[in-house]
Amino acid sequence: MTGRAPGATTVKRARCAVLAAMSVLGLLVVIAALRTAPGPAKLYLSLGWLLPVLLPLRGVLAGSRRTHAWATLCIAPYVIAGVMETIANPTLRALAASIVFASLVWFAALIRYLRVTRPQTGPPPPVPQAPA
Repeated sequence: MTGRAPGATTVKRARCAVLAAMSVLGLLVVIAALRTAPGPAKLYLSLGWLLPVLLPLRGVLAGSRRTHAWATLCIAPYVIAGVMETIANPTLRALAASIVFASLVWFAALIRYLRVTRPQTGPPPPVPQAPA
């Protein structure tokens, strides 16, 4: 007996799904703030930054485990560009750091969801025998 309530896994899965959905929406808000950043072609830049987040958005909001798995690959460009802008561009340093933070939070939420929803594999644990 593990001492858990029967619905504990379902509650944990729902919490992780909500965390992943909220973190991707937070990243969308941070990317939308790029429109206020100084620089040329702000509209095209923000649309280019939104595309990799919008692709897995439907599956993440629906709770698809497969989408959560491949959405982790969409985060690398945000981390790379955010770190690069944090170091190289003093005018966008705060915004770039917030993009790095938001993308890492999204990555952690995706990984947490994948761990919670991992299918149980392998043989069942051995049942202890009662002494005779």
